Amino acid sequence: MPRTGKISKSVFDTVIAPRLGADREDVRLGPQHGVDFGVIEVGDQAVALATDPISILPDLGLERASRFAVRIVLADVAVSGLDPSHLTISFSLPPTMTDETFASIWTAIHEECAALGIEVITGHTARYAGCSLPWVGAATALAIGETDAILRPDGARVGDNLIMTTGPAVEATAVLASLFPEAIDCADSRLARVAAMLDELDVVRDARALSAIEGVRAMHDITEGGLLGGLHEMARGAGVQFDIDTDRVPSDDDVVAICSCLDMDPWRATSSGSMVVAVEPHATASVLAALDDRETRAAVIGTVESGGGVVVDGDATGRPTADSSWPVYEALLEATDESSPEWSIASASPTHKAEEDANRYVIR
Repeated sequence: MPRTGKISKSVFDTVIAPRLGADREDVRLGPQHGVDFGVIEVGDQAVALATDPISILPDLGLERASRFAVRIVLADVAVSGLDPSHLTISFSLPPTMTDETFASIWTAIHEECAALGIEVITGHTARYAGCSLPWVGAATALAIGETDAILRPDGARVGDNLIMTTGPAVEATAVLASLFPEAIDCADSRLARVAAMLDELDVVRDARALSAIEGVRAMHDITEGGLLGGLHEMARGAGVQFDIDTDRVPSDDDVVAICSCLDMDPWRATSSGSMVVAVEPHATASVLAALDDRETRAAVIGTVESGGGVVVDGDATGRPTADSSWPVYEALLEATDESSPEWSIASASPTHKAEEDANRYVIR
């Protein structure tokens, strides 16, 4: 049975990459496995685009879940170095969703876009049999700017410093602490504090603060596969080696405690809201200062070296093949007896769980 989550690189390379329609001269960056966005050139300007599914978990609260969902969509184009400006959005809603419920979702998305200066320019909204929460559609974010301002995801170069924002597994633990506080054997104060972190995760505004700093080479939003997965994607794209020091990775004690309670590897857990940034040494202080001004935790976690792959504390690592948070989510759903076909993030899959167990790489 195919595992849940993003398709493998081998499927991308053999099925998708060779079949991309017409070969147009205005495409400056096309689809690449592990790359967040594409770029087309229009006249003397560049348009960066990124498409993502829309996932809304009602138990987070509709407005809160909707704001978080649109931030995830916008993050993938924000790391291009251009400021997101336009959004297209398509909803495939369950037939049971009322107009009032949809109004709550749409209002929250409108308010977040308005606060960021982003306008919705087109879309599609309908109810269809077979559709269910949380996966209710998809959206494409656009950003327009100078071609020279684009930060390519493969832009890391030997000698650069690597900066991480926020820390590993904050998104995953914040979602789980919000949804299952009664089922996690951890102090209530820890769970409440980490749950509240979900509202603070904001790659768009962090990326906006860094994009104008000369010496920023690349930014990458850390999603499926977590920190380790994101590091491997960046290093492979640039054809370099990342040397990482565990002790320098920003860490939150409450997040670590919840990961320990759940036996969840924080370095392989989805961490949307966190970024890895490749920076020339002379720009490192400016980047850290800009993030500090935003009250975003950040630290230099390593350097870019010649070679290939990701080395952690002197040991080579393998790229994750699964996200450590998904089996935990499935187990918590089962334990709380709240699972329903309508709200399940991913179907429990013995293949998926076995694959995750086989690839566990716990770093405390």
